[in-house]
Amino acid sequence: MRVSLGRSLTALLIGGVLTSLSSVGGASLTSRNQGDGAAPVTAACSSDLRPGIAHCSALIRTNAVSAQRQFHASNASAASVGDSGAYSPAYLQSAYNVASFSSRSSTSQRIVAIVDAYNDPKVVSDLARYRKNFGLPACPRGIVSTTANTCTIQVVNQSGMQSPLPAPSASWSQEASIDVDMVSAICPRCQILLVEANSSAMSDLGASVNTAVAMHADVVSNSYGTAEYPSEVKDAQLYYNHPGVPIVAAAGESGRGVEFPAAAPNVVAVGGTTLVQYTDNGVRNGFETAWSKTASGCSVYEPKPQWQQGLACVNRSVADVAAVADPSTGVWIYDSYKSKGSLIAGGTSVAAPIISALFALAKSDTWSNTDPVAHLYASASALSPVGNGPTSPETSYVNTTGLGSPGATPNSLPAFGATPTSTSTSQSVAHLVTSNASGEAPTNVMAPLSLSYTNSASRRAP
Repeated sequence: MRVSLGRSLTALLIGGVLTSLSSVGGASLTSRNQGDGAAPVTAACSSDLRPGIAHCSALIRTNAVSAQRQFHASNASAASVGDSGAYSPAYLQSAYNVASFSSRSSTSQRIVAIVDAYNDPKVVSDLARYRKNFGLPACPRGIVSTTANTCTIQVVNQSGMQSPLPAPSASWSQEASIDVDMVSAICPRCQILLVEANSSAMSDLGASVNTAVAMHADVVSNSYGTAEYPSEVKDAQLYYNHPGVPIVAAAGESGRGVEFPAAAPNVVAVGGTTLVQYTDNGVRNGFETAWSKTASGCSVYEPKPQWQQGLACVNRSVADVAAVADPSTGVWIYDSYKSKGSLIAGGTSVAAPIISALFALAKSDTWSNTDPVAHLYASASALSPVGNGPTSPETSYVNTTGLGSPGATPNSLPAFGATPTSTSTSQSVAHLVTSNASGEAPTNVMAPLSLSYTNSASRRAP
């Protein structure tokens, strides 16, 4: 059964699911809270912020039980699962206008490294389940290579060896599942190198980043953080400064202040958005607003990089860019290690691997000559400004979302690897002044006049 919805109801639709209404035209609809942390969640990792000891940034929805059966349905499609309350790969590729790029065979030679703490014993089989459910090509265990022609996932310890792997952790396994699933969602053909640190100590995680780069990673994704500490300035150079290789880090969640390594000057700090994407047809059809739960602000210790001159912070400002993170507009993941399998996840742990995968899609030789973060700022006009949230008094730069999200039309890939649109930091700041900080949906995004909804109750149960 399909129901046509008028313009007045479009703001209630998120990923194909209506919120607040119990029925329209006789159809039974799935209830969904919209935006800014309204959905009940639990943090996958401890919130203990001892300096030098990291926590993952994963948030797991606790009200998603009713949607579990749809994920397990053998005939589930990307759209039908999205209708059950979370975004699938098809929705995410559409939201960020990369559907036509994600399937290119050339992306199979891109290596996206993910650094997490401890071992996820089921990460390979869980990834296979996620990819099969959403119709993505297989990604078997193997050895990553710059000459590969298909997706491969390789799991190594922080020394780059396939054994022994660290002790398992149920909490960090959820984080690992988010990371590999989101990379798969945006870049299905990209190879995945999962480097598992011995512990959540920054020295182990940092060593794992160095290992990932030594194993020829094109980009390194880090969805963890710790409270800032004085010696982080040294650690930023020791572990998180690799010219020519984008090092991406989740900004974390609010209430914790600016976190490291997101605060490191040469790291791409990723904030969060609330994403409303209406369709999964390969084209962005919706908008994003700043997710207020994102950690952001001014670093206590890290110096201001040259490309942030003109922003209010005396030191480094966080964040640089943003993607979906609000659990109320969350994403599907699959994790079965001491977990129930299909889950709806949020947090900047979702946003960081999405941005990392975009860097892989847009890989460019210019990175060898330009810091990837500087390139991002020089190409800020290729991003989609995100409205609302705390702003700099000097510009409309939004700390929680930085320069904006990768939702521009036709796409934002030039910001992640093509020739910069400008080499002037002042010009990129001028772009920020035009950002919408009013809290309203961006005016350059078309809102559809009518939408269709497929009643999930009419689908066959598994």
